[in-house]
Amino acid sequence: MKKQITFALLLLCGLTFAQDNNASTVQDSVQNTKEIQEVLIKSQRKKQFVDKAVYSFDEEALKKARYANDLLQTLPELQFDPISSSISSIKGGKFLLLINGVESTELQARGIRPENVVRVEYYDNPPTRWATRADTVVNIITRNPEVGFAAGASASTALTTGFVNGQAYANYTNGRNNFGLEYSINFRDYDNRNANKVYDYVLQNSHYNTNENKTDHFGYTYQDIALRYTNSLMDNYVFQAKFSMNIFNYFSKGNGTSIFSKDNTSELHGTSQYSGESYNPPKLDLYFSKKLSKKDEISLNVVGTAYTSESFEIDKEWIISSGTPIFDNDMNLKAKQNSIVGEVAYTHDFKAGKLSSGYRISNNNVDNTLENLAGNFDYSVNYLTQYIYSEFAGKSKKLMYRLGLGVTNIHNKTAATTEDDWVITPKLILGYELKKNQSLRLTSSYTPYSPESSSLSPNINQVVPNIVSTGNPYLKIQKSWNNNLNYSYNNKYFDFNGNIFYNYTDNAINSMYVLYNNNTQYALTYENAQFSSRTGIQLVGSVKPFGSRLLVIKANIYPTMQRVKTNSGALLKNNYFGNNFTVSSEYKNFSLSYMFNIPVYTLSGAFLNTNENQNHIFANYKVKDWTFTTGMYWLGMPSRYKTKTLDESLVNYKGTTSIYNNRNMIIIGIGYDFAKGKKNEVNRKLNNDTAPAATF
Repeated sequence: MKKQITFALLLLCGLTFAQDNNASTVQDSVQNTKEIQEVLIKSQRKKQFVDKAVYSFDEEALKKARYANDLLQTLPELQFDPISSSISSIKGGKFLLLINGVESTELQARGIRPENVVRVEYYDNPPTRWATRADTVVNIITRNPEVGFAAGASASTALTTGFVNGQAYANYTNGRNNFGLEYSINFRDYDNRNANKVYDYVLQNSHYNTNENKTDHFGYTYQDIALRYTNSLMDNYVFQAKFSMNIFNYFSKGNGTSIFSKDNTSELHGTSQYSGESYNPPKLDLYFSKKLSKKDEISLNVVGTAYTSESFEIDKEWIISSGTPIFDNDMNLKAKQNSIVGEVAYTHDFKAGKLSSGYRISNNNVDNTLENLAGNFDYSVNYLTQYIYSEFAGKSKKLMYRLGLGVTNIHNKTAATTEDDWVITPKLILGYELKKNQSLRLTSSYTPYSPESSSLSPNINQVVPNIVSTGNPYLKIQKSWNNNLNYSYNNKYFDFNGNIFYNYTDNAINSMYVLYNNNTQYALTYENAQFSSRTGIQLVGSVKPFGSRLLVIKANIYPTMQRVKTNSGALLKNNYFGNNFTVSSEYKNFSLSYMFNIPVYTLSGAFLNTNENQNHIFANYKVKDWTFTTGMYWLGMPSRYKTKTLDESLVNYKGTTSIYNNRNMIIIGIGYDFAKGKKNEVNRKLNNDTAPAATF
């Protein structure tokens, strides 16, 4: 392994000193964009690079937008999610927003006036420093507007049920100093969620069937609080300290009946369920960047958090006629979690392109304490990951390229085993400009992933009579090879991306039912399958029949084949035709949108799960600094979620959950934003985050 590290460092040095004398100049800065800004706006709204698309906006779009967030919704790959009141990728996956290279929030983007947006960079192949954090990265590049104070607030609520989204923010600048405060809340309280669950299996030569119908009252509150201080001097240094808390609380309480059958006899059972979960991780994020010269910059980033998440479940089942208890689950879990991430990065601008190199180390320790009727269990896992990387991006005539090479060390330690693995992680992106509005791109990367703490934990959790769930502390890391061939085309009326993809994962982590406890029970647990794969075609884009925002049709269509070969050699198959659509219209200060999809089953371990159904219509009216919103979500239907097992499963399961509070749910909302004075912008090069909360 020392040879591999030495090779990577030698390659890094070689790239550093070999590229400086190449002829062509490729730079990506606010200053250069200002020079070509008029060309972009007048002749071409979209410019495709090897790893990103760059969008600029005409005068009409800038006038209609109230703040930068409105401009993001005009991108063909992005859409407004009315349920969470946030911007999301139409393709799904994790979405990360940056402002001038700094990890930001949509509330910060609301403080930016549209006329101060120079361009928006859309990364469908995020650079190395973001690649493990998100599937899609959007970077808003701004001028330094004369703004010293910006504030705003918005809220939307349902008329007949517990549904509230609220946001508020404030930013103040004085010289080199900037202070920011943000708060957001998502509140749900639904009392009419219905679920049907059917388990069917053979155990010790007897046939069992459980058919349960349950209605519950559930809800959650998610609050995000952030306090930020920045001290910066343009073209010299940036220091930023950010303290945040993500406060989450969840509860569910319900009752139901179950028909429990064994061979030819049946009993009517009563069921009750009560569960909850909470965590409030405080997080400190420190960042410093220093310009060493016009071409050299070094950046440091440290993120740390320490907290305890708690969850509980109380489930009971009894024979209604006699009151005899059948099933009892009383589970309490506490997970103490300490996480820290540190990174140092160096960039150098050459005539031929840009070199980025760095080292990242992250450590996440989770100590689980579980108490239930099966006993008390203590389980700890420590994740240590080191990553050394180097990446060069450049252009030669019509050929664009990005070459990356990294070395990843994953060191996972549990009470049962220790895994130490070194993996070479290359990445290749090639792009060729066919015409000014057409391009072809090839992407290939190899990346290792650690199993989650819940997958590794041997803690035993009661599910239903005769069935438990538990993790597997002997799981190994999985390694993914992802390949994409993308064709892009855009003009005044079309913005289209066609993508052929093939993703192969070795040692894929897969859930499955197995016989357990001397063949007296079944357990839902995990294994390292031989491999999993996804192959398909994805068509994403927008159509503007009139060449304007008067009518826009966005579509995401992705026929896909999934394959999993289990450790025993069984080949699991699933094919689906993924889809979602958005039809929108803008006229003066009024906008109208309609979103819909046809849910499909996707394979996830032992189960096939449908995505959330969509059938929403909502409208906005903007006047000066005010925005008024209304809409109706899940027209004519509840939100519905379906799950079932494959035919190969030892336990056959089918479940359907419907939230009737959501059906024909009417929402009204109001927002106000204000900005005045002078504001300094920050160009932050590193953005890290600690591990998410560990739950069972």
